[in-house]
Amino acid sequence: QVQLVESGGGLVQPGGSLRLSCAASVSMFSLNTMGWFRQAPGKQRESVALIISGGRITYADSGKGRFTISTDNAKNTVYLQMNSLKPEDTAVYYCQVTTGNGGRNAYWGQGTQVTVSS
Repeated sequence: QVQLVESGGGLVQPGGSLRLSCAASVSMFSLNTMGWFRQAPGKQRESVALIISGGRITYADSGKGRFTISTDNAKNTVYLQMNSLKPEDTAVYYCQVTTGNGGRNAYWGQGTQVTVSS
């Protein structure tokens, strides 16, 4: 079992920045993938950024050039730095990690609200 604790959401004006954090209860080295997803009202949850074991990183087109995913292995924490935020980035952001063969076990954080509004 993996516990994930997220923090860092809030209200920000368009063009502003936020950094989300997700602290895991296990070592990052035991994880297959670490990623951030988001879900806006009335929409399906979508992937935002993903780190695959070995270090490969992928971003959704919506966040390319604006969002950066990173990890601090000493703190077992994954971050999402979000810059140049837009109103359409408003959503609940969830951290997800996977473990096991083929990443068969998925664990989710509790979600943190990000609201981009003037």
